[in-house]
Amino acid sequence: MSTPTTPSTTVFVARKILTMNANQPTATHVAVRDGRILAVGDAAAMAAWGPCDLDTRFADKVLMPGLVEGHSHAMEGGLWQFPYVGFHDRRSPDGKLWKGLDSFDAVVARLVEADAEMTRQGVSIETPLLAWGFDPIFFGESRITVNELDRVSMTRPIVITHASMHLMNVNTATLQAAEIDRHTDIEGIARFADGEPNGELQEFAAMFPVNRLIGNLFRKVGMSELGLRMFAQSALLAGVTTATDLVNELADESIETMQRVCGDEAYPLRLVPAFRPSESVFGESGVARVRTAIAANHDKLHAGMVKLVIDGSIQGFTARVRWPGYFNGAPNGIWVLSPQTVHDAVMAFHEAGFQLHIHTNGDEATDVALDAVEAALTAHPRPDHRHTLQHCQMADEAQFQRMARLGMCVNLFANHIFYWGDAHLNLTMGPDRAHRMDACGTAARVGVPFAIHSDAPITPLGPLFTAWCAVNRRTSSGVVLGESERITVPQALHAITMGAAFTLKLDHEIGSIAVRKRADFCVLEADPLDVPASELKDIEVWGTVVGGRVFAAPRA
Repeated sequence: MSTPTTPSTTVFVARKILTMNANQPTATHVAVRDGRILAVGDAAAMAAWGPCDLDTRFADKVLMPGLVEGHSHAMEGGLWQFPYVGFHDRRSPDGKLWKGLDSFDAVVARLVEADAEMTRQGVSIETPLLAWGFDPIFFGESRITVNELDRVSMTRPIVITHASMHLMNVNTATLQAAEIDRHTDIEGIARFADGEPNGELQEFAAMFPVNRLIGNLFRKVGMSELGLRMFAQSALLAGVTTATDLVNELADESIETMQRVCGDEAYPLRLVPAFRPSESVFGESGVARVRTAIAANHDKLHAGMVKLVIDGSIQGFTARVRWPGYFNGAPNGIWVLSPQTVHDAVMAFHEAGFQLHIHTNGDEATDVALDAVEAALTAHPRPDHRHTLQHCQMADEAQFQRMARLGMCVNLFANHIFYWGDAHLNLTMGPDRAHRMDACGTAARVGVPFAIHSDAPITPLGPLFTAWCAVNRRTSSGVVLGESERITVPQALHAITMGAAFTLKLDHEIGSIAVRKRADFCVLEADPLDVPASELKDIEVWGTVVGGRVFAAPRA
């Protein structure tokens, strides 16, 4: 007769555990069995479960739920294969600090260096040089053109994607290879006064010929095994245990790669990809594509959401904004999807039972999204749909009230306050509207469930920094932008744990430290409730625990 074995139990001991569970806000011990939380409390509470392995390595540290990034992109990992040409300093997953570039000449110099390195390595002159993170708004109202990029090379194609990913700049060699000229009739091709393309391509239709030329490489690198592992490395450094890839074609090859890589027990991240359909797959083929991906899900892969992009970026002047328009008089932005297409897509995917995440930067785009969701709910009532507006930077109180009535969620781009707040104040939106951007305070007051996000790689992956932005609302120059929209530290911590988990419909699995949930923890060197709010972003992340497995963040 065999003797029953007692399941293996590990008890983690910490200086303090912030559970994000209102029934038991703090603890010192958490028991884990089979990758899930068995018990939370003190040493006595653990003893009731019998023998255990005691893990005291966190005895001087603070645990909180694994941080949840509800709006990011896996290419945050893969893009580091290309030169970074952004304005702000940025650290890559391997710990290298890339200094920000403060002039067009500096951008050109970094690209010249990269081109020379490709030549030294024997890379064909026909192979494009790709770079990322650029944003001309930090250089006033001047724009980089082929005149600057042709200084890098007149023969090798040069392609630099903007930080927003909604625009790109290319050199003459790229325009020629992509067959873009003065006769090309595509909205978003910026031109010189004489009608010739100047190398700036605004939004996806204008960028399509170049993306086709380079094989959509900016997106595809995120779905490579290397890209996924570098993405997880970035997440580990930031204390993130669950992150989204919020634009994913869910191609068969991508599904296989995600299923395999995420299924590796040494992979320190739960991944939530969202299907972004093209206009040709809004109907039954799109529904079938999502269902195929769902069939590949496991405990660290959660497909099933759908992402729609209605408009562009505010700093790129391609977001759709209501009257009085852009503060500097720029023309209104670009419909990435026409309002009618939005209505049709929302109806189709809502009727199929999927959750929608809808990109709306400008308030005119937000109106279109709200109209479409209301029409879908009228035709097909559905409780607890949790359709979520992503970014939603310019929404006013009436729009938040409407979200609440419709049972919607919102995920606000709080990092924008720091990175682009000064530009929004002085250039894009002007003082009145800039002060209400990314209105976490209004969402909390009105009762709309909300999260906050980085949109990595648009800004660096780092929920504690995002929480700092929402709490302090300071621009990079130190201006407080919208004091009435500040939220408290506890509200911000909720937004990067339970709030984000709720918008992903995963709050039954992650987001708090409670019995039966996944044993996912963020390990911190300090208590975010004890440090001054101004220092929230400076708390050091020791590492994470995912499903009970410990992952130490590499030290520089």
